[in-house]
Amino acid sequence: MFNKNIKLVIAALIIAYAVYQFIEGNIGNGIFLILLSLIFIFLYFRNEFILLAFLKMRKQDMEGTEKWLQKIKNPEASLTPKQQGYYNYLFGIIFSQKNLTQAEKYFRKALKLGLNMDYDVAMAKLSLAGIAMQKRRKREATTLLQEAKKLDKNNMLTEQIKMMQQQMKKI
Repeated sequence: MFNKNIKLVIAALIIAYAVYQFIEGNIGNGIFLILLSLIFIFLYFRNEFILLAFLKMRKQDMEGTEKWLQKIKNPEASLTPKQQGYYNYLFGIIFSQKNLTQAEKYFRKALKLGLNMDYDVAMAKLSLAGIAMQKRRKREATTLLQEAKKLDKNNMLTEQIKMMQQQMKKI
């Protein structure tokens, strides 16, 4: 919606007006304005379109996810590097059902830019391992599976990893 720098400027202006309200004696207005500015500060670190895309992804609505992601114009300029990582991660998940070459490109870019959660990094590496396995690159798939296994601390991906290892033995 807004550029990331505009969000910070809006937050600073709201905080300045909140301080003015505190000086005037309107404590309730000042507190409300401080809380309002926190929304813009939160949206600086978490892009609203990416949040909405994740909500669509939870409902397994890939078309809706892609629609929200396409609303982000010029992601290199309007997103922080971690947000760009999640932008590419979501596109990688979408394209993993359509075009594996494109999905691989998006997952690699997401890993290069960085993801906050170890689970997301493990999921991206697991997906890359699956793509490498389908393209008959067994050595690369094995290393990616091992890295995903190390990152999966909560054992949420153990079944998928075991299934991929069994499939790898057949190749």
